[in-house]
Amino acid sequence: MNTPNNKRRRDSVEKIEKAFVACLQTMDLKKITVSDICKMTNLNRSTFYANFVDVYDLADKVRKTLEQEFSRVFEGFAPAQEGAAALKMFTHIRDNQLFYNTYFKLCYEEKHLISVYDPRQAKGLGDDKHLQYHIEFFRNGFNAIVKMWLRSGCRETPEEMAEILRQEYAGRRP
Repeated sequence: MNTPNNKRRRDSVEKIEKAFVACLQTMDLKKITVSDICKMTNLNRSTFYANFVDVYDLADKVRKTLEQEFSRVFEGFAPAQEGAAALKMFTHIRDNQLFYNTYFKLCYEEKHLISVYDPRQAKGLGDDKHLQYHIEFFRNGFNAIVKMWLRSGCRETPEEMAEILRQEYAGRRP
């Protein structure tokens, strides 16, 4: 029986997702086909289509899973713990490089970039009239340094990256 949560179906979905992530490491999303994934997993196309509409549906579901995982890393952190949160975040990124490289490859829309910025932290940092510009600048700058760090194989330690982030953010303080 093909029930939504049976073990066989979960195992098939996991195989498909792992094959997709592997493909993403060497291919552009646009070039990955259902056939590529089915060949890698030894699953039928019907199994793929029973779980996903197409490769882009699979990409969206994998991206959402990655976003949920990222959010779970920071559950319970308060703005006052920003130093500890930054260190935890960079440690998580270093320890899960494949995860983050995959995530950035799936961020074909700007709105899906990592968003760790808490606007409550920015209150009182200057002109609230232009706060949205600051938030956007910080968010995109953060994503750029994470991508750069990942491309270098995370050469710097998480502690060094947390300090870089702290120094950049401190430059905004009045």
